[in-house]
Amino acid sequence: MADKPSFLRRFFGGIWTLFTFVYRSIVILVFVALAAVIWMGVQGQQAPVTVQDNVALVWHPVGNIVEQTDRDPTEEYLDNLAGEQPTQTELRDLVESLDKAAADSRIRLAVLWLDSLYYAGPAQLKEMKAAIARFKDSGKRVVAYAPGYTQRSYYLAAQADEVIMDPMGLVLLEGYSVYNNYFPGLLDKLGVKMHIFQAGDYKSAVEPYARQDMSPEAREATQQWLDTLWDGYTDDVAAGRAMDRDAILGYVNNFVDRLQGQGGDTAKVAVEAKLVDELLPLEGFREKIAAVVGMDDDDYSFRQINFRRYLRSMRSPFGQVATGSGPKVGVVTVQGTIVQGESGEGYAGADTVADLLDDAAQNDDIAAVVLRVNSPGGGIYASEVMRRAVQRVKAAGKPVVVSMSTLAASGGYWISAPADEIFAHDTTITGSIGVFGLFPTFEGTLDKIGVTTDGLGTTPFAGAFRSDRPLSEPVETSINLIIQHDYRLFLDHVAQGRELSVEQVDDIAQGRVWSGLDALEVGLVDQLGGFQDAVAAAASRAGIDPANAKLHYLRPPRDISFGFLGRFILALESAGQFKLASLLGQWLPDSGSTGPVSPWVTAIERNDPRSAYAHCLCEVAPDAGLARSGVATGPSL
Repeated sequence: MADKPSFLRRFFGGIWTLFTFVYRSIVILVFVALAAVIWMGVQGQQAPVTVQDNVALVWHPVGNIVEQTDRDPTEEYLDNLAGEQPTQTELRDLVESLDKAAADSRIRLAVLWLDSLYYAGPAQLKEMKAAIARFKDSGKRVVAYAPGYTQRSYYLAAQADEVIMDPMGLVLLEGYSVYNNYFPGLLDKLGVKMHIFQAGDYKSAVEPYARQDMSPEAREATQQWLDTLWDGYTDDVAAGRAMDRDAILGYVNNFVDRLQGQGGDTAKVAVEAKLVDELLPLEGFREKIAAVVGMDDDDYSFRQINFRRYLRSMRSPFGQVATGSGPKVGVVTVQGTIVQGESGEGYAGADTVADLLDDAAQNDDIAAVVLRVNSPGGGIYASEVMRRAVQRVKAAGKPVVVSMSTLAASGGYWISAPADEIFAHDTTITGSIGVFGLFPTFEGTLDKIGVTTDGLGTTPFAGAFRSDRPLSEPVETSINLIIQHDYRLFLDHVAQGRELSVEQVDDIAQGRVWSGLDALEVGLVDQLGGFQDAVAAAASRAGIDPANAKLHYLRPPRDISFGFLGRFILALESAGQFKLASLLGQWLPDSGSTGPVSPWVTAIERNDPRSAYAHCLCEVAPDAGLARSGVATGPSL
């Protein structure tokens, strides 16, 4: 029989039990209170919005322009509750708000408030440009304003009837570029041996690990599509400003001379070059617009409605899901690097996308599907899972039309190939039909610090995939054969989908990246056009009048969660506060989970030799910041 605990032990044990009970109760109450706040906030967001007569629509793209939001909805709400700007803006929201406002007599004009746009791809910019043009075609005026303009924001501003900037502003046009870091020198110093397997002379994704510089093949292909992007940019800006293209090129190429002529005043340089019509501080701009729509004395600004609130006033409680009976065009989005499993921020999960495509195939109300692709590719198996789902939609008798956004390359093209029709912008980056694999070994690194590896196995492959041993010849040969097989499979899929011979596909494949304009010439896409063109084509193929086509956006469920609390708890622990994880670890998510850094790095860490990739490192450099004017933030203009 065990000894009875002492009085002191029972006393302090009881105090600890009471403390733990009270502590857990407080934590649970806090969580319940948070849930209540979130629920009430969500309910509040659904409250009706009234649009007054004679107001300006403030069109305010913020953060990264995405095809669909993929952030955790709880984090989004809490950011909004804290008054922080969104980090993502859906392209379809920007387009839809202008299209609806064009026919809305309550909206007098549109103000493009371009202070917080961080990233939008060239093809996405073209979609927004088309929406601005449709708004102007309704007879309504468009005015752009920002403290200063980056290359991306100025592309949109140039489409306005009038471009206004702060007197301290700068219009920063720099062109497009691709610069990579190359690591062989570092790998040699560290003793890391990077085993590279690739199929395709132009498959440049592996070059940073194999060369000290860009190969002639990659340089040739990259220069061609960069020139297409820059030509498209300068042509569109010149047309928007009713200027000659040479004037835009002259502004960039002679910027230093122009700046010297204006004593370093960047704003005057922009006015002199006719890129900006007028220089006004924010207060002056507000007064200018108020002269048209009137002043809202409560907000000390002109009478306005933000495009997000405007959409809430126009949409049904079901959001963008088309209601009512009758055939519809389903829209499924593939956004980000293609990986296995579920989708997340920056990643298109094969299981998620396949489930959505299967839902479209089985939904009797959906007559056709538009697959909107904005992806540089990723894992081959994950891409194949999506491709098979596309085929199941077609097998159900429903046409599939692909609408390529900024990127639909490598794995992004793998999933596009079986479509009935492919639309791309002239500035879309596509192709990159090739396969590669990377496998690092660290025997040289270990040797530098005096560590050796020895042992034995039962077969030539036992222990052969350890990263602390040299890669054996049988393993290297096996991986290379797998890569070559996957490349031939890629060619077969494209040949079948595009009704070309394998030899014809191989001639335009080899991992080469094409602009949408060039892809049309070589037969990789069918039409140049935007999302609405693809919708019209899908509707026509399904026997639906394109003018009356209803869209049904299929998207993964975005449930309210407490995933953000994991990071909160981790922060508390690192600050030396409470060890909450030990108390609550059984029912809180893993606070250390951050998701994959990149698909092939994850595979390398798993030592997964079957992980071949169809990925294109073909994104252009982001805009530089505005050193003079900065980027202003704020919920209203």
